Amino acid sequence: MGPLQIKDILQTSPENQSVTVKGWVRTKRESKNAIFIALNDGSTIHNIQAVAEPGQFSAELLSTVTTGSCLKITGQLVESQGSGQAVEVKIDDILVYGTADPESFPLQPKKHSLEFLREIAHLRPRTNTFSAILRIRHALAFAVHQYFNDGGFFYLHTPVITASDAEGAGEMFRVTTLDLNKLPRTEEGAINFKEDFFGREANLTVSGQLEGELGAMALSKIYTFGPTFRAENSNTTRHLAEFWMIEPEMAFFELEDNMNLAEDFVKKVITYALIHCKDDLNFLQNRLAEEDKNKPQNERSIPLLEKLSFVVDNPFERLTYTEAIEILLKSKPHKEKKFQYPVGWGIDLSSEHERYLVEKHFKKPVILTNYPKEIKSFYMKLDEDGKTVRAMDVLFPGIGEIIGGSQREEDYDKLLGRVKEVGIDPDNLWWYLETRKFGTAPHSGFGLGFERLVLFVTGMSNIRDVIPFPRYPKSAEF
Repeated sequence: MGPLQIKDILQTSPENQSVTVKGWVRTKRESKNAIFIALNDGSTIHNIQAVAEPGQFSAELLSTVTTGSCLKITGQLVESQGSGQAVEVKIDDILVYGTADPESFPLQPKKHSLEFLREIAHLRPRTNTFSAILRIRHALAFAVHQYFNDGGFFYLHTPVITASDAEGAGEMFRVTTLDLNKLPRTEEGAINFKEDFFGREANLTVSGQLEGELGAMALSKIYTFGPTFRAENSNTTRHLAEFWMIEPEMAFFELEDNMNLAEDFVKKVITYALIHCKDDLNFLQNRLAEEDKNKPQNERSIPLLEKLSFVVDNPFERLTYTEAIEILLKSKPHKEKKFQYPVGWGIDLSSEHERYLVEKHFKKPVILTNYPKEIKSFYMKLDEDGKTVRAMDVLFPGIGEIIGGSQREEDYDKLLGRVKEVGIDPDNLWWYLETRKFGTAPHSGFGLGFERLVLFVTGMSNIRDVIPFPRYPKSAEF
């Protein structure tokens, strides 16, 4: 199992027993009475303090014990003499695994901007902020798998390389082995993809949903959890070119079942983080509070733990898109022209509209349903009015939409009609359409961008800071 981690040592009763601690130096402080080394191994937000006597070690050795260096310390676990920790290590021996030159090591013990830390993504996990984020990210990922496993779902691995565009947006990264300097051409002058590896155009997937539906038509309940890609040239705090998607698909689920699952899912996963990531969440909450001190009162964020409890403790308000538009039209911001974007039936709601419904009007999370078909994807089931579809979006405070889903169209003729209506070649989706010919069934599903969830739970403001190595326009360094 390897050596004890610092999180375990900090919970151990001190009985002068010998312990071995391994980790990276956060700080070293010398006084006339003692030398204090704060060590962290990433297992917890908390450091362990190791203490040596002056003159116990050579000046040459101590000169290599600097912020960022990696040590193995052996000593006695004793009750701490200072405040802030119950135990500390009285050092007997120090082994330096790796040094960190103070002149060139960029993570000195001072405040660094998030923009700067993105430039050194290979080192930023060693900071308190990013180690906390990554531990929370792990806990949320574990909770996702645990939730679906306990609920009788099967984990389906859908392809990363695909010839279909599930969203119909066309913003996809191409996969090819063709020599870009010598592209084969057809007689018409177009690129001849028959000469490519797959014999046709291929891309990185934007969603595992379509293949997920195939699994649901055999296994009843499946979920996917994997990387997805979108070549959207967008430099915002909400967009990544590579991100992870959680997409359950369920046979025999209709819209109401889909909403019930989505609400229960996010509540359970967030509750898991509240239980298992208390120290990291408290640290991030305090970090946000420090940032808010410099903001006007009306721009300060809801305390992080309060925001998470807001989602967990409240039943989600459910209403149709049409009802939401009526509320927005009657709202004070609309009447006073304070919304940046116009309100009217048929619009794709912006984040400001969604947040008004959640934070101001209902003061609880919201699920909107039955959107106009023109602003939703082709695979969503048409309502009887022929104008709206059985879509379902879950809206959260501070972030707007966090889940998008729907009951899928199970009628072959209606689905074929929608495919043609939006300009997709039915031959490219023959396998998807055939599931509606061979034992079709009502079915539903939804998608949750994992980084969007991590962003919400950690309280961070930029999605590039909740994934270890973010991919966005002009950035693929690490």
